[in-house]
Amino acid sequence: MKRQIIATAFFLAAVVCGPVLADEVTAGDLTLQQAWARASIGTAKAGAAYLTIVNNGDEVDRLLAVATPAAKVTQLHTNLMKDGLMKMRRVEALEVAPGEPAVLRPGGLHIMLMGLKAPLREGKVFTLLLTFEKAGRVEVPVRIEAPAAMEPSPDSAVRGDHVQGS
Repeated sequence: MKRQIIATAFFLAAVVCGPVLADEVTAGDLTLQQAWARASIGTAKAGAAYLTIVNNGDEVDRLLAVATPAAKVTQLHTNLMKDGLMKMRRVEALEVAPGEPAVLRPGGLHIMLMGLKAPLREGKVFTLLLTFEKAGRVEVPVRIEAPAAMEPSPDSAVRGDHVQGS
């Protein structure tokens, strides 16, 4: 009986705490925080994902590749002003230096999702696969926020159903 009570307590703790803990993924010296994306508008076939990468180590690590089963093509992009126009440019790799978090956000560095296999629906979750030079391959759950969101909701954790293709 005592074992059953203890097992039940651990199960309930995992159910209650799991979604909160899922907002942060650790891989080697890296901590990946608050991965999020905006919900699709209409039948849009492109989207973007954002997150913060913190290097807690002593050496630079580099984000070398990004992928997701939710899109046909996934690339790291940045925005830049050229000839008075805002343009996107592909970034081959992203250095993450110790003590200098890499913040991917709207209007700056972001992960471009092209050829979405299904619309990104608010409240759902998909998986990003990030490959780092030192930390290796890391799976990160991405929560989908409102279409006009400029940052992740402070009180929401990764929870909900995964979108198709992920």
